[in-house]
Amino acid sequence: MNKTDFVSAVAEKASMSKKDAEKALNAVIDVVKDALVAGEKVQLVGFGSFEVRERAARTGHNPRTKEVIEIPASRLPVFKPGKALKSAVEGK
Repeated sequence: MNKTDFVSAVAEKASMSKKDAEKALNAVIDVVKDALVAGEKVQLVGFGSFEVRERAARTGHNPRTKEVIEIPASRLPVFKPGKALKSAVEGK
């Protein structure tokens, strides 16, 4: 399902126009993104949580040349599904 399909499904489910559904979806995405950039955790009970995890710098190897390289520290967004979402996907 791509964004267009998602917007259409939301519009149908919420009985709203596709234009309004797209505006709502974009607003949700922006709010989650802004919260993660600010270092906050976003928890949606029953769905899951979004957070930023820190990865420490580490040493790696270039698989082609076997050369040792330094991999810099980074911050990654992570989604952890909630119990209700896990159960729904498992079919329980």
